[in-house]
Amino acid sequence: MTDATTWQRPRRVILLGSTGSIGTQAIDLVERNPDRFEVVGLSAGSNLDLLAEQAVALRVPVIAAATEDEAALAAAVARAADRAGTAAYDPELLTGADASARLAAREADVVVNGITGAIGLEPTLAALQAGTTLALANKESLIIGGPLVKRAAAPGQIVPVDSEHSAIAQCLRGGRAEEVRRLVVTASGGPFRGRSRAELADVTPEQALAHPNFAMGRVITTNSATLVNKGLEVIEAHLLFDIPFERIEVVVHPQQMIHSMVEFVDGSTIAQAGPPRMLVPIALGLSWPERIPDADVPVDWTRAQSWDFEPLDDDAFPAVRLARRVGEAGGTWPAVYNAANEVCVDAFHEGRIGFVDIVDTVARVVDAYAAEPGSRVADLSLDDVLTADRWARAAARHLVAPTP
Repeated sequence: MTDATTWQRPRRVILLGSTGSIGTQAIDLVERNPDRFEVVGLSAGSNLDLLAEQAVALRVPVIAAATEDEAALAAAVARAADRAGTAAYDPELLTGADASARLAAREADVVVNGITGAIGLEPTLAALQAGTTLALANKESLIIGGPLVKRAAAPGQIVPVDSEHSAIAQCLRGGRAEEVRRLVVTASGGPFRGRSRAELADVTPEQALAHPNFAMGRVITTNSATLVNKGLEVIEAHLLFDIPFERIEVVVHPQQMIHSMVEFVDGSTIAQAGPPRMLVPIALGLSWPERIPDADVPVDWTRAQSWDFEPLDDDAFPAVRLARRVGEAGGTWPAVYNAANEVCVDAFHEGRIGFVDIVDTVARVVDAYAAEPGSRVADLSLDDVLTADRWARAAARHLVAPTP
């Protein structure tokens, strides 16, 4: 590990999605390590008051927000500065749907993409094209962009922030690529682990948001309950580490103390363990390949505890199996899976479909996509991805529309 005193200057960080779970934890790490990191840009969607409060506290020179109302952002910043007694603070403001992408293209050492959903793709591409290290928590951009994102990335430019993929990256330090037999991605099983498909029929949105280990936003928490999130992570693991799908396994580990494992050809397995929190993966995203002292507390090995492992029930939770199918198809298929799911999650929380209907409807959209010309794209472009995303959202909305 490189000591902080050997760093010539703090790493300049742009943080996208600063008001979400990843963003707020990243700010916590930055504030605890001011000699290592300097935030030079923040972006968020609609939570302008929290964004302004963060920006004032960190004296960030550039702030971006998805709103088209620059006056509303300026007013939020002025209020926050007045409360903090820093009236002279006058940052540059970027607004509009492309504000995060424009910010990601600015000069920095690390861009942390903590945006949720497909809207993170263009900021991901902007950061990569700028040559900046990308600490990627927005798995959707890699999954739907696939070859497009990989073409834009230099070797080692993407550092995974998902806890499972950060764990794999750490474990891979223990052997050469040709020595890897398979990747083992762990899953908590969500709040409905052990239930049959029939027992999932009456699940409510409130129950689906009761994740046993993590506090996350609505989409990611619901995806964890359906295991769509794990399906997306299987595709992400394939793209990040160039391992075929047949050599990527999912195992249910309710305690989530082991974040993932790598099995080697000699029969040994290296596992990365730690508390079920995101601080270590985020810290490594900011500082890779160095580790930040005391980013989180370690496992308490003096306390008696048991860790369980069990196979995934593909019948009750078919999302991973469907994700393997679209991942192997490649091209625009993962974009269709992701976009249809985002629409179905909204429909579930609005009471228009049931819990099991989420993945069932995504499967129907995927099946229908086979007849579309876009399903046979060979050389993926950004327009191809966005077109497939729009098609899938329209198809899913039609399927979940209330009966007249």
